[in-house]
Amino acid sequence: MTGLPLPHPLTGAPFPSPVPPGTGWPEDPATSATPAAASAEDVRSLAGTAGSLAEVNARVSVCRACPRLVDWRESVAVQKRRAWADEPYWGRPVPSYGDPSPRVLVVGLAPAAHGGNRTGRMFTGDRSGDWLFAALHRAGYAARPTSTAAGDGQRLVGLRMVAPVHCAPPDNKPTPAERATCGHWLDRELQLATTVESVLVLGSIGWQSLHAAAARLGWSVPRPRVRFGHGAQTVFTVPDGGRRVRVVGCYHVSQQNTFTGRLTEAMLDEVIGLL
Repeated sequence: MTGLPLPHPLTGAPFPSPVPPGTGWPEDPATSATPAAASAEDVRSLAGTAGSLAEVNARVSVCRACPRLVDWRESVAVQKRRAWADEPYWGRPVPSYGDPSPRVLVVGLAPAAHGGNRTGRMFTGDRSGDWLFAALHRAGYAARPTSTAAGDGQRLVGLRMVAPVHCAPPDNKPTPAERATCGHWLDRELQLATTVESVLVLGSIGWQSLHAAAARLGWSVPRPRVRFGHGAQTVFTVPDGGRRVRVVGCYHVSQQNTFTGRLTEAMLDEVIGLL
């Protein structure tokens, strides 16, 4: 099922929901010819042969390897939330976003059903993103303090947002199998992002996922493993050159944390300052 074409909130161009690749959506990295994974083995192969972060983004954005996630993200794109009923929804996996030669990575968890799944950009269109982009702007990493929709002029400098899971999951809870499948994309991004010096990890699941990816890639990880916590720090060492990557933990910018005061703007600014 596909929703009727509706105007993009910035360009006014009509798009169905979900948005087919290569049809003109702002920042869409894919074309109609981009190969789409249909299984975990496809993901492993397509991730492993991607020659650039841009190519990873394109292949991520058309992935259909996890049937439960495909069904959920597309049903949300058709049913929508009342506040955005007159807009098209991206409804596809949300690719990584930011500088193609980053010094810093931000690792989250998965797109929000009515945030990234709607806008097609990570941490865009929801309260979590409002907090994160404002903080990145204060630190000089984001050109603007807000991120509302793909094509809004936002730009990240020296920083790239990545995720262990690229599809919006039901109840914000991807299964272990879904995390394992999507982990191949994260592995390849870490391999290709050779300029990275620091990683900000939002939440314990992101912390676990990053450690698992580092282990798969043969990176040196301190033992015993540093436990996740706000402000927790550890250092990974990348083989073949010995590049050291500082990893900093941060409570996730979810409303559960920001509304309750568990995470404040000052706390977020402090950990970003460690990068």
